[in-house]
Amino acid sequence: MARVTVEDCLEHVDDQFALVHLAARRYRQLHRGSLRLVDSKNKDIVTALREIAAGKVGFRENVRETVMKANQDPQERAMEAAAQAALDELELDATPLI
Repeated sequence: MARVTVEDCLEHVDDQFALVHLAARRYRQLHRGSLRLVDSKNKDIVTALREIAAGKVGFRENVRETVMKANQDPQERAMEAAAQAALDELELDATPLI
């Protein structure tokens, strides 16, 4: 890859805001001595972007879902948690009668 572009990275990350955070975090890891995941003689920030564009670095969880949950109303989150708990309880009690 001769040049790395934002478009290359956005194929693996949801949006530019998430890309900035991911690149900054990976840069700090590389700056502290973390092993490089791609062959690169560039500076750490360019290497971080190359790793993202290559699909070697990403978030552990879906960024869009996490942001949506964080922006939810606390009451709505509590209702979803109660509904999920009720579903979990139903699944636990679903034993076959023999």
